[in-house]
Amino acid sequence: MSRALDDVVVLDLTRQFAAALSAAFLADFGARVIRLDVPPVRVATDGRWNHEADLIHRNKESIALDPTHASGLALLKALVGEADVIVTDWQREELAAVGIDYAGACALRPDIVFGRISGFGPVGPDADLPAIDELAAARTGMMPILPQPGQPPIYTGAGAMHATVMLAFGVVTALMHRQASGEGQEVDVSLFGANMYGAALDIQAFLAIGEGERFLNPISRLDVSNPMSGSLYPSADGRWVTLTMPDTDRWWPEFSAAVGIAADDSRFDTHDKRTETNRLELIRELEAAFLRQSGSHWRAVFQEKQMSADVIEQFDYPANDPQVLANRYILELDHPSFGRVKSLGFPIFLSDSPARLERLAPCVGQHGDQILHELLGYPAETIQKLRADGAVA
Repeated sequence: MSRALDDVVVLDLTRQFAAALSAAFLADFGARVIRLDVPPVRVATDGRWNHEADLIHRNKESIALDPTHASGLALLKALVGEADVIVTDWQREELAAVGIDYAGACALRPDIVFGRISGFGPVGPDADLPAIDELAAARTGMMPILPQPGQPPIYTGAGAMHATVMLAFGVVTALMHRQASGEGQEVDVSLFGANMYGAALDIQAFLAIGEGERFLNPISRLDVSNPMSGSLYPSADGRWVTLTMPDTDRWWPEFSAAVGIAADDSRFDTHDKRTETNRLELIRELEAAFLRQSGSHWRAVFQEKQMSADVIEQFDYPANDPQVLANRYILELDHPSFGRVKSLGFPIFLSDSPARLERLAPCVGQHGDQILHELLGYPAETIQKLRADGAVA
């Protein structure tokens, strides 16, 4: 079965999670992703499964080159000349030093698609700051409003994942443009921009409405404007219930019965009473109601009544959820060294050309001979000499 990115060759020059996983997403859908491992490469020796590598480097091939060696640098440039795409998170001065920044790459392959994750974007005074997600997230304005009032700002780490998907999307879009026009281009996704889009609803609202307490300060869970929307309540076993029912008139009859409040209770019989006049009183009633039963009880009630509410879970829930396995969001694998393991799978569904897991993360340099022979046409004697000279590890 063919896949969307068959015949696309990607050169992976990455060090960090986000860009490396972006290249893996391209590999999942058929791209031939060649990972450049630059010696010395640190490999864990404690005998444990390198679970991160098997996620971010799945479906890739590996070649180990030394770009400080003249022959190694020549090989790297030759690979760039054969690649359709570069995916990288190297700093621009590092890329320029070996002649494979965007300008250098274009000289080797004029129609190349050059995808890079940066810290703060391709232009501007901070364009060359390091690509560190927590520092990018710190600038978005979102971290201070996530915790409860009086608590330190919270770093969620979600921005890197947004950047991962955005870079893959940008690369595929650029490939489509190249197919139509014959032109390559540079694709930059910054951790700063990705974190801003992670907070898109709040930032867009702030841009529209302007400064105000709602956007600049954290809000107590007991101070939400609607006790039935965006609200959290503890259950009897310590798990938290989350409600998302902004249209309280629609939900109130069944919801009130579920939590043991009369639907015609005069304190809460209109939307305005529930969300304004008697808002705090309703919050106290709901706090008491949810504490009477476990989270499992409340999930069963919500599912039976098809209410827009659920229970907040920890990682053990998706790890064992049949829905997750059915959709291949988590894969069960037979690892050659560690037996039966679980790993994150494929978040994107295509009905006719789905993502596939064809190989786990490669060993460093595992495919060097194959890559040099198939992609560059080097005979075995030349490859042996490159190894003997130290250009290829």
